[in-house]
Amino acid sequence: MITKTTRLRRGIDLVIAIVACGFLLFPLYWMVNVSLTKPQNLIQTPPSLFPSDPTLDGYVQALSTQLPNLVTSLVISIGCVILTLAIALPAAFAMAKFKVRGTGAVMFVFLLAQMIPGIVLVTALFAIYNALGLLNTYQGLILADATASVPFAVIILRAFMLGIPDELIEAARIDGASNWRAFVSIVIPLSRNSIVTAGLFSFLFAWADFLNANSLTSGNSIVPFTLGLYRYIGSTTTNWNGIMATAVIASIPAAILLIVAQKYVAAGVTAGAVKD
Repeated sequence: MITKTTRLRRGIDLVIAIVACGFLLFPLYWMVNVSLTKPQNLIQTPPSLFPSDPTLDGYVQALSTQLPNLVTSLVISIGCVILTLAIALPAAFAMAKFKVRGTGAVMFVFLLAQMIPGIVLVTALFAIYNALGLLNTYQGLILADATASVPFAVIILRAFMLGIPDELIEAARIDGASNWRAFVSIVIPLSRNSIVTAGLFSFLFAWADFLNANSLTSGNSIVPFTLGLYRYIGSTTTNWNGIMATAVIASIPAAILLIVAQKYVAAGVTAGAVKD
């Protein structure tokens, strides 16, 4: 039976949660508000919490100037996801189901890689890319973004695959399936949640990357949207509705992916956290 004290506590918790969510989401709302406000109305004091005379001019400017950059980021992000999963899936399977010596050391290195500042990695990559001719190339940016997402993906995928019963794989081997067949037919379908999680985070890593985009490219041949937005801010510091409109458009793909894949992400992140 739910007592009055319990109901009051739940009500207080709900109010606190609503206030906290409102506080955290206010910058996002303000970004949308400014994107719909005319530039001349942005200089008023205090600024309006709601656009009294909304306009879509900022979105028209954003699409006309930044649409190619958004497509570039989309290509790089999808390429990063494909490369990350192609490397991380078999690596995680091998470290989860094969008794390979040194697995613990490799996982420690992967964890350590998450702590290395990005500027350290990009400095080393620049010297290597300059020697290999990978500067200002799609494959160079995809590879650079994958260096950050592969260790994280292996950690997520291995944690889930450790929970897959070995009996399933052994049964497949008894029926004549090879390790590769068991991996493709059993492990990958069962690892759907963790695969979606690893792919989503890989996409977000690449989509929001600025350091690699700024350090490994020059000129206008390849301009991801993060770099394009940085240049756009520098050239149009007074056109804040256009800048915010660009930021809103750039947030849409990530928001859609998070909404669609949230149940898979919740299951994938917690996989392997609890053992029977």
